[in-house]
Amino acid sequence: MSTLPDPSAGAAVKAADRAHVFHSWSAQGLIDPPAVAGAEGAYFWDYDGNRYLDFSSQLVNTNIGHQHPKVVAAIQEQAGRLCTIAPGFAVDVRSEAARLVAGRTPGDLDKIFFTNGGAEAVENAVRMARLHTGRPKLLSAYRSYHGATAAAINLTGDPRRWPSDTASAGVVHFWGPYLYRSPFHATSEEEECARALAHLEDTIVFEGPQTIAAIILESVVGTAGILVPPAGYLAGVRELCDRHGIVFILDEVMAGFGRTGRWFAADHWGVTPDLLTFAKGVNSGYVPLGGVAISAEIAATFDRRPYPGGLTYSGHPLACASAVATIEAMAEEGIVEHAAHLGEHVLGPGLRALAERHRSVGEVRGMGVFWALELVKDRTTREPLVPYNAAGEAAAPMNAFAAACKKSGLWPFVNMNRTHVVPPCTLTEAEAREGLAILDEALTVADTHTV
Repeated sequence: MSTLPDPSAGAAVKAADRAHVFHSWSAQGLIDPPAVAGAEGAYFWDYDGNRYLDFSSQLVNTNIGHQHPKVVAAIQEQAGRLCTIAPGFAVDVRSEAARLVAGRTPGDLDKIFFTNGGAEAVENAVRMARLHTGRPKLLSAYRSYHGATAAAINLTGDPRRWPSDTASAGVVHFWGPYLYRSPFHATSEEEECARALAHLEDTIVFEGPQTIAAIILESVVGTAGILVPPAGYLAGVRELCDRHGIVFILDEVMAGFGRTGRWFAADHWGVTPDLLTFAKGVNSGYVPLGGVAISAEIAATFDRRPYPGGLTYSGHPLACASAVATIEAMAEEGIVEHAAHLGEHVLGPGLRALAERHRSVGEVRGMGVFWALELVKDRTTREPLVPYNAAGEAAAPMNAFAAACKKSGLWPFVNMNRTHVVPPCTLTEAEAREGLAILDEALTVADTHTV
């Protein structure tokens, strides 16, 4: 900790927050946001001196950890040289950020359109797809999250979509693969893959292929469950898109930049989309930044035809400087390889060991530093520990589990009946084992709610 406890300062911060800040996804009168005093590496702390191991990476975005000195220095240097410039100018740091991103994307995704974050990246990707194809419809999985802006929230499958879904956005949802709770009654990964692809093909046929502009998928589903696709699934979607002239969009906002142990999750399966969205880990959120990586074919659509989209802060110099420093640090320090090592040798084995000890753990799944424990009341029936989209008293078992984590100094990422293990890619083995030990203790609380 770089600051001493100062409860009075924390109280002042909280009072100002409650007086003036309107928080996202919240009933304003029912929340009590913690006041954060500082952060470093895999930890953050409050004004009362409580320190938390950040197993959420905030919103699964601080891939390089908090306050990485090389990234902080790059932002400071850029601020002293050129704070801002409009998107219509060519500027060194923007060009270099685009070059470094394009150098790591699969295939020919060599043109980069910068946005302020992931939702705007998705908005622009689907706009590009619609303009490129001249078609209106978009297909997205039910178990998905793509952002909270107009098109992105309609593409999203989870319940956060419901209050904003106008049923007029041209979005059709389908079921993606999820063997543990298979909608296709599959008993193996191979069956799940084949049946999920058959279901998607039927959806395409019955919606009319000539009406579908794009299929958008998270390469590894993030907030909706850390669902790793079975072998052959993404390649099968790619083939369906090619057969019907549909644009294939991979959403790598959460899965990208080392989180799965590769620069992009698509690299695990050797699949190249037509458009790829990114944000979060590109600079660990130090300054807001996202973007769309664009194939040569789609980029050519706008060679003589203006692209009707733009943002005042597209490719903001401070954001791009932080991206350049982040990507360079990740390469120099072997952070992507470290994330793969953690997943294979520490987190994966450690979480599977927890599952053997705790009857509340129904399934462990993930890769790199991107994992989920699915918590259940009954391992035999697989009944979730709390109902789908539970709130209030119905969510009490998961709330008790989360409270136990926090009491012991671990900040969890809890969603529905799952806890996601998504620490920074820079987590040390010792820190990983510290977090696993706290999870072990907290899962005894979850166990009390099983049958």
